[in-house]
Amino acid sequence: MSVCNTSEVETSTFFLIGIPGIEHAHIWVSIPICLMYLLAILGNCTILFFIKTETSLHEPVYYFLSMLASSDLGLSISSLPTMLRIFLFNATGISPDACFAQEFFMHGFSAMESLVLFSMSIDRLIAIYSPLKYTSILTSARVIKIGLVSAIKSILLVFPFPFILKRLKFCRKSLLSHSYCLHQDVMKLACSDNRINVIYGLFVALTAMLDLVCISVSYMRILKIVLGIASHKGRLKVLNTCISHICAVLIFYAPIITLAIIHRFAKNVSPVVRVIIADTFLLVPPLMNPFMYSVKS
Repeated sequence: MSVCNTSEVETSTFFLIGIPGIEHAHIWVSIPICLMYLLAILGNCTILFFIKTETSLHEPVYYFLSMLASSDLGLSISSLPTMLRIFLFNATGISPDACFAQEFFMHGFSAMESLVLFSMSIDRLIAIYSPLKYTSILTSARVIKIGLVSAIKSILLVFPFPFILKRLKFCRKSLLSHSYCLHQDVMKLACSDNRINVIYGLFVALTAMLDLVCISVSYMRILKIVLGIASHKGRLKVLNTCISHICAVLIFYAPIITLAIIHRFAKNVSPVVRVIIADTFLLVPPLMNPFMYSVKS
């Protein structure tokens, strides 16, 4: 990209968007959004409280569930300020530093959730493939180490994002295409060379897709085991232990994949569709995961 001319003034404020075309109704849209945030935060905090206080829930599967609730909680809280400012007060401006900080936390918690979902698929595979050795393989100490490694890896993976964005110059363009800051969205506004951002952003995206591939491989193994069970009732019983996790994987990855396909193959699609799908990625998984796992448990 061409370097910003010295006569051009650098952008000091980015502008986020709500839902294009219905800005006059944002105050009404804010009601279900506020309700979804409230339920998501309350639901995930409730899960964390019960797992911490109820000794019968001090098991590997619930430790992984607490990690999932923590990442959902972080994702909700990191996106909450800009979403509510836009829909409640129509305040769309955000400083570059605040934008970079938000995208760091959002990408970090998204990466952590992806890793936790992968860990949970391994948990289900071990529970089905070798139930007698389950507790000896997944000890509490080992699960805690997995959680720490997931958190550290997520932080290190997205740590360069704010710094490689900070080095860019932003001139003229200042309008983002979502209600929150994302690395791939911000870097497109740069008027200086952003090749490093493109390459590293692609690397992070491929890492997330690698998690999905590993989850798919785990479920192929699980399906092979299930098909080897003679009784129909036995198959259903085994599959029933995976239902909540399968739903969690679908509601997390489906919006991401759909949005990627739209950006790649349907560039003329309405901006409203893109915004709604992007907001779905933020609002639906933190809201639905507590309900799915609570009902199942």
